[in-house]
Amino acid sequence: MTGVPASAAGGSSSARRTGPRGTPGAAQEPAGRTNPGSAVDWGTAERGATDRGSTERGSTEGGAAGRGGKIAAAAVNQASVWNVANLLTMLRLLLVPAFVALMLGNGGYDPAWRSFAWAAFAIAMITDLFDGHLARTYNLVTDFGKIADPIADKAIMGAALICLSALGDLPWWVTAVILGRELGITVLRFVVIRYGVIPASRGGKLKTLTQGIAVGMYVLALTGPLATLRFWVMAAAVVLTVATGLDYVKQAIVLRRRGIAERRAALKETEA
Repeated sequence: MTGVPASAAGGSSSARRTGPRGTPGAAQEPAGRTNPGSAVDWGTAERGATDRGSTERGSTEGGAAGRGGKIAAAAVNQASVWNVANLLTMLRLLLVPAFVALMLGNGGYDPAWRSFAWAAFAIAMITDLFDGHLARTYNLVTDFGKIADPIADKAIMGAALICLSALGDLPWWVTAVILGRELGITVLRFVVIRYGVIPASRGGKLKTLTQGIAVGMYVLALTGPLATLRFWVMAAAVVLTVATGLDYVKQAIVLRRRGIAERRAALKETEA
């Protein structure tokens, strides 16, 4: 009895598993036909590929977003340097060479040039009073400001004192005492920074104000009673300079001893 072979009728599973080139596992259905079992597998594979593509795109987008966030944060940090407090500090730094040029203009003894020099010095002193307050009040403190502010303060005061002594208006020993004290206290602050920060005292602020007034009076070409008055104002500034300097040295010693004692106590607790 002749009949249709089972392989021809599609009843053999080996025929379905053999591809056109005899490769095992290749599908033999014509286009448009789907094997129910393999259709599920293909759908799952397609969904898996889609999911992997979504994951890869998400990772790429997330990485790009992360990099963009870092770049944006860096831009914000850079822009934060250009705040009003730092601009005032940079103005003081620019006023230093301008002040020296005006102070020494026309031989250094012209009342008009000295008046312009006094105006530059007064602007520098006024901005010194405001930039630190603005930075602390409006959270504008930056690393640039921490470094540039004390440099600007010492630069304008040092330039004024050196110019006055070079012109013979102020004894060199006064300049040496004031600048020596300022530089010495700055170094001392860095030496004891590991134990703590020496806060600015009221005496130090009064010293700065008195120095500014005294130097400003010497910059102006004053005569008569005002010339005598400026001598006593400068004398008070020198006394405050020395007294506050000694007070800072005392604070530094106390701060260092306290820091050493606290470290020893912590070390003993650790060993115990």
